[in-house]
Amino acid sequence: MSLSPELESKIEQARALLRRIAAEHAPAAFAHSFGAEDMVLMDLLSREPEALAGIEAFTLDTGRLPEETYALMQEVRTRYPQVPVRPYFPEATAVEAFVAEHGPNAFYESVALRKRCCAIRKVEPLQRALAGKQAWITGLRREQAPTRKDLAVQEWDADHGMPKFNPLVDWTQGEVWAYIRHFQVPYNALHDRHYPSIGCAPCTRAVTVGEDIRAGRWWWENPETKECGLHEHRRRVGGM
Repeated sequence: MSLSPELESKIEQARALLRRIAAEHAPAAFAHSFGAEDMVLMDLLSREPEALAGIEAFTLDTGRLPEETYALMQEVRTRYPQVPVRPYFPEATAVEAFVAEHGPNAFYESVALRKRCCAIRKVEPLQRALAGKQAWITGLRREQAPTRKDLAVQEWDADHGMPKFNPLVDWTQGEVWAYIRHFQVPYNALHDRHYPSIGCAPCTRAVTVGEDIRAGRWWWENPETKECGLHEHRRRVGGM
């Protein structure tokens, strides 16, 4: 099946943006979660490795990811050797102290404890991943959640002091999957089991027909609190 003209246009816009980021903001960092959107970006990066050499890929390995995510990580190493993905892990002493004080599944007890767990396992490693970078790139889309409805393609991340780019911000879920199927991009096997959004294993469940695509993330919380801290930063649209 061929791609729609609208999707072809969006693909070219995303490729042009990635080229601009590589040319004007190197070294830039692509935050790869191995979700469907990030696999689209990974595929786009792999198609122009020389032009996009100024963009480095990294992932945050929390230590509690699903086995299916690790299987995809391994597959990506073979499929996209031209775009290595550097893993960042949480500081062991911080994880040990949190678990010793609160237990291994304390994130179910309160939003505060859940966000503290995310801060240790995601936010602090992100700070190390972005150190020395001039910009970062995500696969966020406006359609994904109420907390993301005002996203812009380019924002100023005040907390990290750099621009943040969202090349797929106006893509629909259908367009993401049309790209994946058309170009035979590998993806997380959990997507075929009704997991549209995948994070840590204990904080992710499948969704049912009619549920929001982010309903399976931290499902015991209100939608307004369902971010991990990576994308809650003070931001301004358009740049500095």
